[in-house]
This record gives sequence, C-alpha cells and structure tokens, in this order.
Amino acid sequence: MVSIDPVTLEVARNRLAAVADEMGLVLRRTAYSPNIKERADCSAAVFVPSGEMLAQAEHIPVHLGSMPASVAAVLGRFGDQMQPDTQYAVNDPYHGGTHLNDLTLVRPVHVDGTQVGWVANRAHHADVGGEAPGSMPAHATDVDQEGHRVAPTLAVRNGQWLESFTEPFLAATRTPAERLGDLSAQLGANEAGAARIEQLVAATGTARYLEMMAALLDYGERRMRTAIAALPDGTYQFTDVMEWGDDDLPVAVGVTIDGAELSADFAGTHPQVAGNINAVDAVTRSCLYYAVRVATDPTIPANGGCYRPIQLAVPAGSLVNADPPAAVAAGNVETSQRIADCLLGALAQAAPDRIPAASQGTMNNVLIGNDEFAYYETLGGGQGGRPGRAGQSGIHTGMTNTKNTPIESLEAHYPFRVLRYRLRTGSGGAGLHRGGEGIEREIEFLTDAAVSLMGERRRNPPWGLAGGGPGAVGEDWLIKHDGSRERLPGKTTVEVRAGDRLLVMTPGGGGWGS
Repeated sequence: MVSIDPVTLEVARNRLAAVADEMGLVLRRTAYSPNIKERADCSAAVFVPSGEMLAQAEHIPVHLGSMPASVAAVLGRFGDQMQPDTQYAVNDPYHGGTHLNDLTLVRPVHVDGTQVGWVANRAHHADVGGEAPGSMPAHATDVDQEGHRVAPTLAVRNGQWLESFTEPFLAATRTPAERLGDLSAQLGANEAGAARIEQLVAATGTARYLEMMAALLDYGERRMRTAIAALPDGTYQFTDVMEWGDDDLPVAVGVTIDGAELSADFAGTHPQVAGNINAVDAVTRSCLYYAVRVATDPTIPANGGCYRPIQLAVPAGSLVNADPPAAVAAGNVETSQRIADCLLGALAQAAPDRIPAASQGTMNNVLIGNDEFAYYETLGGGQGGRPGRAGQSGIHTGMTNTKNTPIESLEAHYPFRVLRYRLRTGSGGAGLHRGGEGIEREIEFLTDAAVSLMGERRRNPPWGLAGGGPGAVGEDWLIKHDGSRERLPGKTTVEVRAGDRLLVMTPGGGGWGS
C-alpha cells in the first residue's frame, strides 16, 4: 500500500470531491429539462485509470454505485484504443447501464499523453423513445420496447458530437431539442471535471498524483474493513416482496459478516418476469454499497477502495440479475428500493442502533406526455423512524436523492395545473419514533396525454422496526372530467383527457420502537 501523510490525503480527498460537485453544478445549471435542472436527477464522479471510482458528489445512490459498470464497459470496448479529447456514451443495461433513461457520458483524462483517470456523469433523460412517453411503458416485456439502446459508443471527439451517436438518439426521442440540450450539459460537465483534474496533476506531477489516488483507495478500504469488523459475525436473513399484478414476488437476501469482510447472497429471489421490474447486477450492487454505508460509517470515503471488502452473489435470470432482453425500466427505480429494504432489514439484525424502519420503499414514478412533451418525476414520501428520532416527511428516500419540481416550474413547462400538494397526515407508522408522512399531489391535465405510473408499496406497507407500526400504503386515483373516480394499479399506462385529474398519495415510513 502507498503511504501518504494524513493531511495530504485529506486535502486530496476534498479536492476530488469538489471536482465531482462542480461537475454536478455545471450539469444542472446548463441543462434544459426541469428533470435535471430542478430535480437534480443526475450524478457525477471521478475515477482512476483502471476504472475504480475515486470520488463522487452526494447525488443519487442508484446512479453512483452502478456508474463504475459504465466505465468498465467503455474500458472493455475501447480500452486498447483510448484517445485524448474523446467522450463515450452508454445506457444499455446489459452493457454497463441500468435503464435506458439514464445515459452515462464517460471521458478519459490525459496529461502529456498519459491517462490519469476518468470523469463521468449520468443524467436521466425524460424520454428516449419506446412505446410510451417517458420510456417506461408498464406493459413492456423487452428492453427495446422501452426506448433507444446505446451500447458503449464513441460520442464526442475534440468537443464535437459525432452524428453516428446523436442522429439515432435524437430520432428516437419525442423531445429532441430538450435531449440535445441535456446532452450538451453532460458534455460540458465532463469537460469541466477534466480541466480540474488536469490542474491537480499539474500542481503535483503525474507520478505523485497517481500515488495519492492509490493511497486514497487504500484508505477507503482500511476504513471499511475496520467498520465491518466492528459488526458481529454471522449470517442475517431477510425477505420482502415486489408487487406484480396480484402477486407478491419474494426478494430474499442473506448477509454474512466474517471478520472484516461482508457478502450478500440473493439466493431465493424470484426469477425475472415478463415485465419491467427486473433489475440488472449493477443496480443490485449499488443497493448493497448504499446499505453497507448506512450500517457502518457514512463518513468513509465513497470510493472503489471501500467496496473491496464487499462481495455480491446474485442468481442469474432473477429479479436482481436479469438476463437480456428483459425489460428493466422499473427495476432501476422500484426494485432497487426493495433490494435496499431487504439489505437494511438484514443489517438491522447486526446494527440495530443504526438502521431505520422501512422508508416509503418506492420512487412513485409519474410519467406524462404525448408527441409534443414528456414529463417525468419521482415523488417523495415518508422516511422510516430512526433509532433516536422520527422519520422525515415528504422526502426522497433510499436509492433516490432527487428534489421536488417546484409547482411554478411544472406549470410553466407542461400543460398541467397543480390542485393539491401537501403532506399526507397520518400516513407515518406509529412508534416511539414515528415514521415520516407521505405526500398528496393532485394535478389536472390541460391536454390529452398518456400517463405511466411505476409505484410500489400499494399493497404491502413499509414495515416498522423494534415494535414500530407500518406506514400507510400508497394510492393512485384517476378522477375523470365527469367526476367519476378510478383507483389505478401501482404500475399502469393509461390515456387521459383534458380535464381529468391524477391524485398520487405516497406511502409513509414505518415506525421505530414500541
């Protein structure tokens, strides 16, 4: 292991985190879509030449834990012919991506002809084609029904887009101008990150920079091994369910702590289905990294080193490791939440003083559009009650960390009117420390459109811990222009008319303590 004094190491760690933060700010401030500039549905990170993650901004867990797979996919495809001033795009879930909306742009960073690392950012594009606006059709069984796939592809050379990438990508989407704007924001974010890395290398020299990066990874590994070793050895089991039609499909995990190492095995999880709730390996791995950080010490540097003591086993062809060409849109946003719940439920047995009760366990995805616009948003809900304090209300939890789209922005960009937006009183689970409240949002459509909903916890409530009660389940209602009401399934695509209204009531968090 490389030896660097602690002060130098801490300065380097903070400088690299600042690079990722700046990349995220550039991306948000120059993006076109409200989904990125308002909701911050994007992430950024810095990597070493081998592809291990070096630093990340505090963005979205499901993005950041899986982004190393995108860098690895680019390395695998172009590693022996990497050139300076190039950028590579990927969104294919079976070749480094997670689901098609999340496009990752990866840029190698060279100094004097030597590659010193990578910068990468991921942004959720509100529409990438497919059979429904927003690219998450509830009926999809094949990934190609969900939109345009991009295997690792050379997308930018010398700051200019290559038409071989942009033409098919923009031809597939219903909103090409918005997509090009968001793509350009991604390009600029990587350029900003690369410039900062080059400045760091210029100040230290290439050899010294690479030594410090290796030392940072080793430091992350030491911290994580120490934190895992503080947990009691043993194997801890937990099972939860995904709601699929009228069926509850098991997601099962066994977490084993053995000294300074931790492994998770999802044997017993339901096989993949002919639907879009299948997740790929990279998503499951993200959930594992997130849950272990919750159970140990969130101040440990979130880099590839801290993940070295953590192992994952996932059965092929299952909900948590689907085989192509299964549809996966909701696997990234919904199954990821359940995977995280299972891992936290298991780890609560080893670290009861650190793990909260179940949070809302869903992202409450709402997608609305037609041939002229595409709107996407995830809605907050209740956080689980925690050891020592109540859960927070009306926030994004678990594998998402996005923001609210302000009503003013929503109504300015889309043909909607927001009629109700408030906390859902009484939805948090009872307990010594109550679960947080969900929210209620009601919108009126000012034009005909297609609506897709992707939600969970509509039948099985978020569980309490240590004697706490469950949170309330979510509900989705279509209130038609003639006044009739219809309760919608948690996962559906429906046509709506001008004057119809959609009411989404999100789950509360479970309570902690009796």
